[in-house]
Amino acid sequence: MLLAVIQGFGPQARASVVIAGTRVVYNQSDSEVTVKLTNNGKLPGLTKVWIDNGDADAKPDTIDVPFTITPPMMRIDPGKSQTLRIMSTGEPLPGNNESVLYLNVLEVPPKPTGDEASANQLQLAFRTRIKFFYRPAGLKGQASDAPQSIVWHLKREGGKNALVADNPTQYHVSFDRVELTDGAHTALFTDGGMVRPGQSETFPLKGELPAAGAKVRYTAINDYGGPQTGDATLAP
Repeated sequence: MLLAVIQGFGPQARASVVIAGTRVVYNQSDSEVTVKLTNNGKLPGLTKVWIDNGDADAKPDTIDVPFTITPPMMRIDPGKSQTLRIMSTGEPLPGNNESVLYLNVLEVPPKPTGDEASANQLQLAFRTRIKFFYRPAGLKGQASDAPQSIVWHLKREGGKNALVADNPTQYHVSFDRVELTDGAHTALFTDGGMVRPGQSETFPLKGELPAAGAKVRYTAINDYGGPQTGDATLAP
């Protein structure tokens, strides 16, 4: 038997065990947060969960993060759910900015039995990885206001165009879509991206560049995984 791992980011992963939500927010004031897993498949699923600090390839037993998950491994029967409890260990994280980690859910298929056990089969293990934000107390403003605080610049280099997003806030801002448009022509970025606190991110544009005076339109992703649309003018 051969086992292959397929990794997905968010709900589009084809796993039977799915996460309720596309991101987790842990406020410093929280004693714990809970995350619900549901098995929508027809077979029981052995599920392992862990949090990583940004290295998707790191082995779970080598990762040191200031959070614990209970239970770290479980069996979820078809049509049933399991609630994870995530708690801080008390070890410090930066207090001046929001931090991003990642929650991993690995679903391992049940071992084949009978004739299937002796066959040379490929079994698929599905891994879903979503953002886990730690939000310290005392940050300025609200996370929901951060997208409209982004400062946008147009960058032209080597015959290619891009939008550069400067994030002056203490929050991460995730975008699903960004476009520059004048109503008649639109240049797009649709691959999704995230701008870290106090940093910049470049979004390459596809399509015909609009005329001067074009506006930036964006679809950001809020704490609940929903769309948050807005527009902005280019900075000089």
